[in-house]
Amino acid sequence: MAENVLERMERIDGKTKIATFMVKEKQPYDFKVKYARIRAEEFVNECDKRGLNYHVSVGGLDSITLFLFLKSIGIDAPGISVSYLEDLSIQKIHKMLGIERLKSSVRNVDENGREHRWSKPEIIQEFGFPVLSKETAAKIESLANPTDRNKTVRHAIVTGETGAYGGFQKNSRMKMSQKWLEKFAGYANEEEGTDYQIAPFKVSAKCCYYLKEKPCDDWAKEHNSVPFLGLMASEGGAQS
Repeated sequence: MAENVLERMERIDGKTKIATFMVKEKQPYDFKVKYARIRAEEFVNECDKRGLNYHVSVGGLDSITLFLFLKSIGIDAPGISVSYLEDLSIQKIHKMLGIERLKSSVRNVDENGREHRWSKPEIIQEFGFPVLSKETAAKIESLANPTDRNKTVRHAIVTGETGAYGGFQKNSRMKMSQKWLEKFAGYANEEEGTDYQIAPFKVSAKCCYYLKEKPCDDWAKEHNSVPFLGLMASEGGAQS
């Protein structure tokens, strides 16, 4: 049987890594800047060894900061963005910075060879609204589309109890916030013995995928490129 998440944490000495990271968080700003520079240069060197290019997927303030930081230390990583999805003020900044503007992903190609791309209204109509956050919308979407493959995940979303892969944890982070369970988790009432509500509309996290993630992934594949990632500790690696 494949190792579960707790066994993997033990194998990679995850607790020590987390403790080390927390120490780094408490260091002064100058230390963090120097450390970030070292990590960025290591990433560039590794890409060079592997024959890969690199880029920054630019959206709001965090990724703009990353893009400008890399420029400031001499790393000329191109920036890409599906810019029209951002606020007009952000779009202006993207234009000033020379960010390459991408289009949404292709929905289909007609008989004349013309590409038709996804629009936000089309995605919402077909799949549902991206309510609250991408993570929460994805959990609601899983509950609304039960299969044998996602049965354990659905149970964890409602109860916080994980299966074998999750190390049989209780109250894990997989559990959705109670206030959102009450509003959206009614799909699992019969299976879980709960009495939650169901939203009068479809919910989905696919909006972000078709409008932002897939266009950037497609660009990366076309250009043999991998992205720099600049994450805040509070995100816990949840960004895509």
